[in-house]
Amino acid sequence: MATAITTMTDAKIHHGLAPAEAAAQERQWVSRCRVGDETALGFLITRHRSRLVRTATNLLRDRHEAEDVAQEAFLKAFREIAKLRDDRAFSGYLYRICVRLCMDRLRLKRAELVEFDKAEPHAGGAVENKVVVEKLLDQLPAELRTTLVLREMEQLSYEEVAEVMRVPIGTVRSRLHTARERFRKLWIEAVGSEA
Repeated sequence: MATAITTMTDAKIHHGLAPAEAAAQERQWVSRCRVGDETALGFLITRHRSRLVRTATNLLRDRHEAEDVAQEAFLKAFREIAKLRDDRAFSGYLYRICVRLCMDRLRLKRAELVEFDKAEPHAGGAVENKVVVEKLLDQLPAELRTTLVLREMEQLSYEEVAEVMRVPIGTVRSRLHTARERFRKLWIEAVGSEA
């Protein structure tokens, strides 16, 4: 009981901690998970679940499939938590697993090319634009889409994108440039202007 109370207090305090202290606390939770502490496991899930599902949704464009991928990523991360080095952030490890699972699913889907109907030039409105953006993102190759989503939608730094995708920063910059150019061309074709 005392451990659960301590852990609950740890979780509440975590939100007010400086980044270095929060990382240290997360390492403690990971250590507790390694010895079977289910409460620590619960706190790690609570801390990362929303962002993980959002990331998967942005990559897969399907909320239900994203929920499945997030669950699968957590299962894989906790099954293989012994592989995580103590000095590495759990979040990076978890997001790498999630992105890889998403990319695997996207490669399988790629065989099913979806036709994109040209959007009306004056369809306007945030909802319509979001639909157009989602359809255009679907037309990009998985590596370009993933790079673009992680950097522009998830607001990860170049270094974080490189870590998650396990590629050099130069590759991230190159893919991002290519993704932006292709997306821009697709946008102009779809809506008929550079707006």
